[in-house]
Amino acid sequence: MSSSLLTNMSAMTALQALSQTQQALSNTQGQISTGLKVASASDNAAYWSIATTMRSDNDALSSVHDSLNLGASTVGVANSAMTATISVMNQMKADLVTAATPGVDRNKIQSDITALQAQLKSISTSASFNGENWLSVDSSAAGYNATKSIVASFSRDATGAISIGTIGVNTSQTKTYDAASNTAAYAAAVAPLATTLATDNLANNAAQALAKQTGAAADIAAAAATQATVNTDTTSLAAAQTGAGILDQTRVVNGTVLTGGIAALNVSALTDSAADQQTLSDYTSMVDHALTGLTDAATTLGSTQTRVSLQSNFVAGLSDAITTGIGSLVDADMNQASTKLQALQTQQQLGIQSLSIANQNTQLILKLFGA
Repeated sequence: MSSSLLTNMSAMTALQALSQTQQALSNTQGQISTGLKVASASDNAAYWSIATTMRSDNDALSSVHDSLNLGASTVGVANSAMTATISVMNQMKADLVTAATPGVDRNKIQSDITALQAQLKSISTSASFNGENWLSVDSSAAGYNATKSIVASFSRDATGAISIGTIGVNTSQTKTYDAASNTAAYAAAVAPLATTLATDNLANNAAQALAKQTGAAADIAAAAATQATVNTDTTSLAAAQTGAGILDQTRVVNGTVLTGGIAALNVSALTDSAADQQTLSDYTSMVDHALTGLTDAATTLGSTQTRVSLQSNFVAGLSDAITTGIGSLVDADMNQASTKLQALQTQQQLGIQSLSIANQNTQLILKLFGA
């Protein structure tokens, strides 16, 4: 092999090997300091792109989880208030049964009922979380929407299009009070329908009793006709009362009309007469019907609360899975990196020594000239 004073091939080779070792050493040290084997697009463009998108989606899932927690709290407050409302209504129902006893002081019973009515209103008004109240509403307010949505999911399809899923709660089925029922327009629309239903109820009761007594085809047909009329009246009244809650909607049982609903119930003026005893029985039926509505509302809220809780757990688990997936793409294997670092440090030392030896070749040339 020839020797050249101007070109030291050994030194060039050693320098190139040392540069590669130092570059690998720098990359390994970067992995150890950051914990990432893919810290930028230059490390692995495909993996970096996937990981970046997944991190963004995971941040969105974190917001979804926060929304679900907020929604769970809102539903939980409404559900707790509904449970308390049912308890108070049971007490009111018991008071009405007591009021049907001849000779009792109904003024004192009304005092207890009035206190319970105030408690019902207080419970509904207080059932607010983060400014949201699903029991006491005002459907006449600008921008009112009976459907409350809880952000429940975030997903991305194969084309990259994203979608946001929600869990909806229809508060028209859970509201106990609605300020819209206090308007004159509401009263004007509801009052005649309630009166008509009460009148038709009495006619239907008589027709049904007659049909049962005689069994005649004509009487049975007449009873069917009066029942159809009552059904139509009931539907019309319900449609007119969309601006009322479970407790402040006008109720009709038999020939009794309770304008303003449970919130306006008053037994203080009732006596032991047969007519008033029937009114008390009708009031008791109204409270029982309201309890059925409250129970249905509590069921809706309870099932929604369960669903929100399940979805929250799912989103948390999904977020963990995505985090693990990102880690498998870009995280450095610290055991491997540590071992590689030691090997590269050894190579660096050998490379420096090799370059040093190669650089001494020019000194050997001088000896050829007896220098």
